Amino acid sequence: MTKHHHSRQADFNKTLDGLLELSVLLADDMARDLQRRGLTRSRTHVVWLVHHRGPMTQRALADATGVSARNVTGLVDGLVDTGFVTREPHPSDRRATLITLTERGTATADELVREQAVLARALFGDLPDARFDQFSSGLEHVVGVLRRLIDEAS
Repeated sequence: MTKHHHSRQADFNKTLDGLLELSVLLADDMARDLQRRGLTRSRTHVVWLVHHRGPMTQRALADATGVSARNVTGLVDGLVDTGFVTREPHPSDRRATLITLTERGTATADELVREQAVLARALFGDLPDARFDQFSSGLEHVVGVLRRLIDEAS
């Protein structure tokens, strides 16, 4: 192994360590924030989907989240019990119900959107445009490679 190759590998390892630290920091911060709101990551995903897509059936939620209908029922039950969503009759299918955000659910989703924008500005706002664009395209590349590696492994 050449000296350049060895030092480049060390740079790769250091950068991956940074990405891993970033993922842990983001996950821990998100978990604390969601717990404060009375939410879990899975329940928040449901709130986020309904906020962005509008009222949805549990089947559509199961498809969108990639979990079983039984798991979605449990998530929705928890969100109904805590006042984030309601089950409403479907206007054209008597057998289906629509999961709809309550006032609390809408306010929470709006707050999450605002806070995401604030965090994005705090993290990236002081980067010069060219550096941000390089970071963004590099991150997009790395995420794409990781998705491909995961797909190939499964």
